[in-house]
Amino acid sequence: MFGIYGVNGQIFSGRLEQLPDVRQVGRRRAVDAIGTAGAELGDAAARVLPESRRAASAAYRRMLHIDEERGPLVHARQIMRPQVLALAAADEVARAWRLLVERRIRQAPVLGRDGGLVGIVSEHDLLVALDPERGTAGAVMAQRVADVMTSPVVAADPLTDIRYIARVMLERGVDGVPIVDERQALVGFVSRGDLLRAVVADPPLSLWR
Repeated sequence: MFGIYGVNGQIFSGRLEQLPDVRQVGRRRAVDAIGTAGAELGDAAARVLPESRRAASAAYRRMLHIDEERGPLVHARQIMRPQVLALAAADEVARAWRLLVERRIRQAPVLGRDGGLVGIVSEHDLLVALDPERGTAGAVMAQRVADVMTSPVVAADPLTDIRYIARVMLERGVDGVPIVDERQALVGFVSRGDLLRAVVADPPLSLWR
């Protein structure tokens, strides 16, 4: 399940298939999927997977001594970072820049006065804001995060399939997705790096089910 959050609160809540009906989120051009990317997301894919591939997959799992009872890693809560650096919309750009550099991260969710998700600010957003043609660096640094952040922003709940999150990143051209619970409270963050680490470090992840 996905949601879209902006300065006025939640704008949308629904399934992945409904997201295209909502206006594009994010400032960069969306990345085109490769070939028929996403076709594997349906449950029917498991039934049409060639026997040779199933046999090869089973042999690979036996070789790695994978615990079948552990099951595939598929939910956002299993790979998200629960300790999230969040900025306030009222924070100065200078503070946002300093924290991103100190924490060595490239983006951070932005919260409004009530603690709800209202946007996301990235290294890209800050570099664009520091464009000399828009004013002196000092003036930009004194601006508020709300002035430079990307909003609205797509978020997902903790039980969202990470393959769907990866698809949103590709189609919407974003590098991360905040994770919010049923109370719309920020509980984690999934970045491209988190997805790559899950694929590389956790063989039980099944990409083809």
